[in-house]
Amino acid sequence: MLKFNIQNTFTQELPADPIQENTRRQVTEACFSYVTPKKTSNPKIIHVSDEMVQTLGLSETAIASEEFKNIFTGNDVYKNTEPYAMCYGGHQFGHWAGQLGDGRAINLFEAVHDNKKWALQLKGAGETPYSRNADGLAVLRSSIREYLCSEAMYHLGVPTTRALSLALSGDQVLRDVMYDGNAEYEKGAIVCRTAESFLRFGSYQIFPARGDVKTLKTLVDYTIKHHYPHLGEPSKETYVSFFKEVAERSLEMVIHWQRVGFVHGVMNTDNMSILGLTIDYGPYGWLEGYDHGWTPNTTDNTHKRYRYGLQPEVVLWNLYQLANALYPLIEEAEPLEAVLENYQEKFPEKYMHMMREKLGLFSSKESDGTLVSNLEEVLQKTETDMTIFFRLLSSISKDDTIEEAIKKIEKAFYRHSEVVNEIKKSWENWFQNYIGRLQNETISDEERKAKMNAVNPKYVLRNYMAQLAIDDANKNDFALLKELYLLLKNPYDEQPKYEKWFAKRPEWARNKVGCSMLSCSS
Repeated sequence: MLKFNIQNTFTQELPADPIQENTRRQVTEACFSYVTPKKTSNPKIIHVSDEMVQTLGLSETAIASEEFKNIFTGNDVYKNTEPYAMCYGGHQFGHWAGQLGDGRAINLFEAVHDNKKWALQLKGAGETPYSRNADGLAVLRSSIREYLCSEAMYHLGVPTTRALSLALSGDQVLRDVMYDGNAEYEKGAIVCRTAESFLRFGSYQIFPARGDVKTLKTLVDYTIKHHYPHLGEPSKETYVSFFKEVAERSLEMVIHWQRVGFVHGVMNTDNMSILGLTIDYGPYGWLEGYDHGWTPNTTDNTHKRYRYGLQPEVVLWNLYQLANALYPLIEEAEPLEAVLENYQEKFPEKYMHMMREKLGLFSSKESDGTLVSNLEEVLQKTETDMTIFFRLLSSISKDDTIEEAIKKIEKAFYRHSEVVNEIKKSWENWFQNYIGRLQNETISDEERKAKMNAVNPKYVLRNYMAQLAIDDANKNDFALLKELYLLLKNPYDEQPKYEKWFAKRPEWARNKVGCSMLSCSS
């Protein structure tokens, strides 16, 4: 009934850990370890992505089957496949952490449909040799957040991993949400994640860190063969081209993050996809008030390494670490440094292009840089909702007065009473320049509005929205989960029946755990 076209190149072409026991250990000269998912007591599928079902060529009958439920909750293994966990290392918060690996992710198999390969992976299906001191399980709240967010990001046009299914395990999982000694039991859950590959920067870092250039070369050659085949046969020049394309894809990804106001929260090198995909949705969030210094991660609250405004620089720092990992194959620093310099040169151009589109400017003026930087400054003078501001900005006409323009976006202010005196004057000055700039554009107000609304979403998965769905789901009510899934499939459309979600974060959510404060277990 359940049919996949299995093509397991990862396990067939890369070296495996020879030890079969599922014990915590250092795994050397291997890219993965075979593991078996943990059987659960009372699994239940609570949502399936209809789009991924079609993408994988599955039928309605298949996804309603016991076989589907059992395989995608880890209770059965699909015929002629061997699940495995990947070995990798990584820098965490700027420090080398050594071996990390798939501590709570188990890869089921690779399947091909319509000439596209998908790796299918369970998150929360039990421990692996890389679980360290953890249990390899996941809870319902983090699973809902990952499931909804990965699909929401896809529809926003952001490169991302996807999700196929969300399930309850029927088991209880002990978690200390805020790492404050108050552990409680929560509902266990399992997400099936999908992507062309789950390889990450840390997959390559681990081998040169151990002096294992042979396995590094094997993995890089495999990656080029299956994921960058247009680059040609492996050579030093090919390796440089590979690094260059990884850098370009990573830059494109982070520009999209900045465009929609997404903050990843934990941009360690083991959370950076080699394909330029957003990967590992943990303590993420969208900007409510526009703030370059905001991070959703409580673990990062002191140093704010992974704050919104620094994300492009962190990607560059992570690329430096990947360059160091690839160096033994190239043995020349100059071509790698050229790629990194190219990233630094391209970022301001791509960022400015993105901001022009958000502002509805389709010609280029030398003064645009000042217009953008002044906007970023005034947006932070008082708490101003990023998503609402940019969406409402499209309704401004070339013929509006300054007062009319401010009136049109005032819904974005969290405290309208603060928009007085110096703050009001700053807004007046900015809108005077902005309206003047619009008058230099040749397209009509209607055309500009359509173009702006295609890059400025009306709906994003605000943390309080996810938390409401989590609260209901913990009471076995999944209606809101389904509503948000449907809403977020069309984030750029008006969707009048969902207008209630085009709103600022409610005050009750300002300091609520799960809405403003998230840990790495979130």
